[in-house]
Amino acid sequence: MASAYYERLSAQDASFLPYETRNNHMHITWTWIFDAGKLRTREGGIDVERIRAYVASRLHWIPRYRQRLSYIPVENDPIWIDDDRFNINYHVRHSCLPQPGDMSQLKELSARVSSQQLDRGRPLWELWVVESLEDGRFAIISKTHHCMVDGVSTVDLMTVLLSRTPKHTVDDAPRWIPRPAPGGNDLLREALLRRARTPIELMDGIGNVVQELREVSSDINSLSSVWNTISAGLTRAPRTPLNAPIGPHRRIEWLSMDLEEVKEIKNRLGGTVNDVILATVAGAVRAFFKYRQFFPDDLHFKVVVPVSVRSPEERGTLGNRASAWITELPIHIADPATRLANVREATADLKESREALGAELMIKVADFAGTNLMSLGVGVMNRLLRPYNLIVTNIPGSQDPFFLLEAQMLEGYPLVPLFANQGIGIALSSYVGRLYWGLNADWDLLPDLQTFAEALQRSFAELREAASAVKAPRARTPARAPRLKAPPRRRGRATDGAAMAPAR
Repeated sequence: MASAYYERLSAQDASFLPYETRNNHMHITWTWIFDAGKLRTREGGIDVERIRAYVASRLHWIPRYRQRLSYIPVENDPIWIDDDRFNINYHVRHSCLPQPGDMSQLKELSARVSSQQLDRGRPLWELWVVESLEDGRFAIISKTHHCMVDGVSTVDLMTVLLSRTPKHTVDDAPRWIPRPAPGGNDLLREALLRRARTPIELMDGIGNVVQELREVSSDINSLSSVWNTISAGLTRAPRTPLNAPIGPHRRIEWLSMDLEEVKEIKNRLGGTVNDVILATVAGAVRAFFKYRQFFPDDLHFKVVVPVSVRSPEERGTLGNRASAWITELPIHIADPATRLANVREATADLKESREALGAELMIKVADFAGTNLMSLGVGVMNRLLRPYNLIVTNIPGSQDPFFLLEAQMLEGYPLVPLFANQGIGIALSSYVGRLYWGLNADWDLLPDLQTFAEALQRSFAELREAASAVKAPRARTPARAPRLKAPPRRRGRATDGAAMAPAR
């Protein structure tokens, strides 16, 4: 007989559970669009049963997707246990647009799906297969709770469900036998033993984390990094038209940009791809506030930028491995090139201050101190202090095409969850030469979300025009490549979900 099994959630993973209310849904959503190809049936629909069988055949690579939440008695810490009632038909669902379905209808359906909370009594994910999209396409809407994944790990999981070449056969799903869950008395006894060990483990853990950060860079003052992180979170963000209590319903918008044009702007004006993204957002916020006739003086508009601290060895693993920067966007600056220069300076200061590493240290200490402490801390900071106005998360994607069986993926739009008093969230991901933007907004707070999307496009066009006036950098003759040193481990990397694309 198999032995009882459970796994504790990390402090960071568990912190997303108390955030969730009837108005704040803590799942990461993607809408992927595919060319139907050979997945089209004779009747003109999509072979959903074949997709469902394929997903089932891949689940042994991602066991978390057949586990559900449970809780340790008394201390109420969350744990993962195998779901003994797992049913693939519940998780892989089928929907259809009125023929021929257009992108506006798909956005409406994606928004409705995103407005529904995941059932905590089941594994916390869903895939909605949506057929009847115009031009011979179909879509998959993916929902995964943030306690399971961050932005980077959702992209890593694409390599499990998708392939780089068409796949013509579906392998038989390996037999899966759920392991029995431990009894309440056993969980309570182990929790008491763990509490007894906590003081020693906490001191050892702090020492290990500090030593690890010293290995990243010998000049890092860990205590200073922690203080920079704490002080950034103790300053309350101002109220704006984007920041007010939200409801449970969502509206979304999508747009895409040529990734080479983004790179050309940063090559001519300086900075990174992420700097261009933040400068574009700053210009759009400025224009949107003017449209709303909101003209505050000296507004310190604060944005949180998730930063991946996932090491190469952790790629493909579930869970959250992200820290964050909190910085101000220069929405008071009219000139687009000057806005970008301001953003470049701010992100350079953040890299120099090692703020993301300070946040990582705090997260690691919380893992030793207990998930309830972490959940309490982040809950108080977010609900009472509200230290930022907006999340901008940029998830690095593949520049090679992906396939679901024989169906090629064409586009992919991510959505970041909305936290308390956050009327809009911005998520991006790159794929095959395009940069895809997903705007997730409260239904009532932003009825003019389309206006914000148009402001983003105009802001980017202003940057492109400013860059065109600058002489292109001269192409350098390739020299003999020097031997490169191995990059330091765990250095914060701005990401797109909690993550921004690697700086280029």
